[in-house]
Amino acid sequence: MRYISTRGYEGSFSAAEVILQGIAPDGGLFVPEQIPVLSEREWQQLIPLNYQQRALFILSRFLDFPENDLAEALAEAYSEERFDPSPAPLVQLNKYSDQSWMLELWHGPTSAFKDVALQLLPHLMHLAVRQTASDQKFCILTATSGDTGKAALEGFRDRPGTSVIVFYPTDGVSEMQKLQMKTQVGANCHVFAVEGSFDDAQSEVKRIFADEELAAKLGERKISLSSANSINWGRLLPQIVYYCSIYADLLAQEKLEGNERFDVVVPSGNFGNILAAWYAREMGAPLGTLYCASNKNHVLTDFLRDGVYNRKRAFYKTNTPSMDILVSSNLERLLYEITGHDSAKVSAWMEQLRDDGRYQVDKGTLQEIQSCFRAGFVDENLVIRTIRDIYHQYDHVVDTHTAVGFAVYGKGSGQLKPQDRRKTVYVATASPFKFPHAVSEAIFSRNQNDKLSDRELLQVISEESGMPVPAGLAETFDLPIRHDQVIKPEAMKQAVMQVMEIE
Repeated sequence: MRYISTRGYEGSFSAAEVILQGIAPDGGLFVPEQIPVLSEREWQQLIPLNYQQRALFILSRFLDFPENDLAEALAEAYSEERFDPSPAPLVQLNKYSDQSWMLELWHGPTSAFKDVALQLLPHLMHLAVRQTASDQKFCILTATSGDTGKAALEGFRDRPGTSVIVFYPTDGVSEMQKLQMKTQVGANCHVFAVEGSFDDAQSEVKRIFADEELAAKLGERKISLSSANSINWGRLLPQIVYYCSIYADLLAQEKLEGNERFDVVVPSGNFGNILAAWYAREMGAPLGTLYCASNKNHVLTDFLRDGVYNRKRAFYKTNTPSMDILVSSNLERLLYEITGHDSAKVSAWMEQLRDDGRYQVDKGTLQEIQSCFRAGFVDENLVIRTIRDIYHQYDHVVDTHTAVGFAVYGKGSGQLKPQDRRKTVYVATASPFKFPHAVSEAIFSRNQNDKLSDRELLQVISEESGMPVPAGLAETFDLPIRHDQVIKPEAMKQAVMQVMEIE
């Protein structure tokens, strides 16, 4: 499999080169030259396999690493010690009804779906370095809206030849997410809070990647910048696996008949997770409608409805901080795929976004997108009510982001005729224990636990729900603060130079 840039850079790249570089030389994102399509027989072969084996089956279509090496990487990344009971268990919401399931992606070390990719990415980078016979060292540079940062730090900590630098908006993540990052262990881990929004941090990270002077200085010391954000294909690719695995699970349980499709509901901020679902759909998994669920920062909802992407709008800090994003980087990949690899169109749209803060796609492109995507958004009050309703109806406690998905689908499906409703899988992206204040407000009376600390709230929620507090979260409260520096966005480049000891 070879890879190309969404902006038309001449030439193609190997999987190893793509994983190590992160971003194409022209600033575009890497995509596969062709999307592999599985036959009906191959889908049937997935049914008896465990998650690691399914991942090997899917990833081998995109990667050219030796199969034994990739199998070893998957066994280590997705071990029972790291993911209990599995990286992506599919849970039926009502045992008396074969209509809805929840894909729980928060059983990893940091209790967020980012673990599924970021526990594997360091192994993929190691294989890529070995395949290219590179003696380069790497600086993993990441902006985070909450979950990616901790997952990247945990995935890459104490990895030889690798430094990790994470920037997060100081007031744009939950207190639990912030504590996870501020207490991160690992001599190669560096964390900075940034004044401003996630988009401010992400924009500056992109500028740092494009800084030729900095790249030259790093190059003198054989250091390359790379990314743990989903702009890196090596981060996005493992996410395709769990959407393929859903289909295998439903086949194994005999929940689908003939060519029956099922819908998927995905809380979306940077568009990476739902894009992975789209790639699985293109590979032949019978996903029907992909529901893109947003909060009050509903730039994606507006785009998917009218074809206009406009980041020039009010920015809101909500109780779903991982979705408080106005620039959704992965949309560029979808546009490139939908337009038949029209890099001229994509480059023009991205230039308009950079210069004018907006762009509008043509009618044909919008119609193609709307043929498989639906979109909606909800406010914080409905998020709280939805957590409460899910708990009462299904006896499941979900986090705020997952609740956005339930709420958006609830609003959208109400407009469908009964014969048009399909079986549905809701993607649960984070543990409810990562957002204890909002979850407590939802499942208890509004003021009952206002004076409790986060640590006390975790215990209260655990006792009420019968769910154990994830070990990685419970131990966070006993760790010392290691990273407490707050900087302005314009100081981020200097922070990178300081960490990498470059003048």
